[in-house]
Amino acid sequence: MPFALSQTTHIFERTPDGGVQKVVLKDGADPAQLRLIRQHLQDIGDQFAKGDFSGPETIHGHDMPGLEALRQARPGEMSVKYADIQNGAQLQFIASRPELIHALHAWIGAQLGDHGKDAVEGHSAHHHSMH
Repeated sequence: MPFALSQTTHIFERTPDGGVQKVVLKDGADPAQLRLIRQHLQDIGDQFAKGDFSGPETIHGHDMPGLEALRQARPGEMSVKYADIQNGAQLQFIASRPELIHALHAWIGAQLGDHGKDAVEGHSAHHHSMH
């Protein structure tokens, strides 16, 4: 990962049609990290849009939950939208089939588990803790 994990917070949110991944700078982080974050997320978004999931695999391993199903997705079944947000960047994943939505939710759960304190779950309504 090209940017400093310790200077960023990763927010993963499950949504009804997929999920959102946000990376934002922590207070006091080096502003130069912002460009790196945005570049990194744009790259991931481009890869995912092409069905290339090698990025997360490198960090989390080949058997990451949800990835196998996402790899099987046919063109057009999943879209990835990149956006700049304040102090960071976000990717929105939108899937058109329940299996893919479930796979995205499983993948997000795995990210939350792997990143530990640098990842937090985002949600509009706090319903239950993951642990």
